[in-house]
Amino acid sequence: MKLLNSIFYKSIFKDFAFLVLRVFTGTLLIHHGFEKLNDINNFADAFVRPLHLPFPVTLSYIAAGSEIGGSWLLILGLGTRLGASAILGTMSVAIYHAIATSGFNIYLLELLVLYFASSFSIILLGPGIFSADYLIKEFFGFNSNFFIQIFSKQSSENPTSNSSIELPKSAKKKKSFNFPFSSFLSL
Repeated sequence: MKLLNSIFYKSIFKDFAFLVLRVFTGTLLIHHGFEKLNDINNFADAFVRPLHLPFPVTLSYIAAGSEIGGSWLLILGLGTRLGASAILGTMSVAIYHAIATSGFNIYLLELLVLYFASSFSIILLGPGIFSADYLIKEFFGFNSNFFIQIFSKQSSENPTSNSSIELPKSAKKKKSFNFPFSSFLSL
């Protein structure tokens, strides 16, 4: 029984699932960004101008850049939540465009909604241990109180004191829930 519990409930499987989700989402989405760059004016005419958004060519470059850059960030696991947020924003506009021009057509919406759900899940769950974000966190030993200690008033008022720096009460409290957008580098 103990062996089955270790097989089915080890966190390594959860982190491997995050890796698969990140890499497949990024790999399958990246070519959409390159397609946009291939004929940017056609994309602007077909998708951005019908929404009556200003600067359609510029917004088309932003959409292509967020799909390409966000996909690379997902694949590498570096700045994962930032990359997923860029993809989420692009997919939100794409879903709006599909609904505004064609209604609730499942054939147009299914791929967009899958990319939306994947990026939203990655934002909420984070990159997992198989990511560059995790390696950076482990290598540099990221300490959440580091910035509080640097900008602490006590250290600037009394630089000769060798006593430990006291943290504000808000920093001493342990949060039971960390908001998903609290760190875009997922550290």
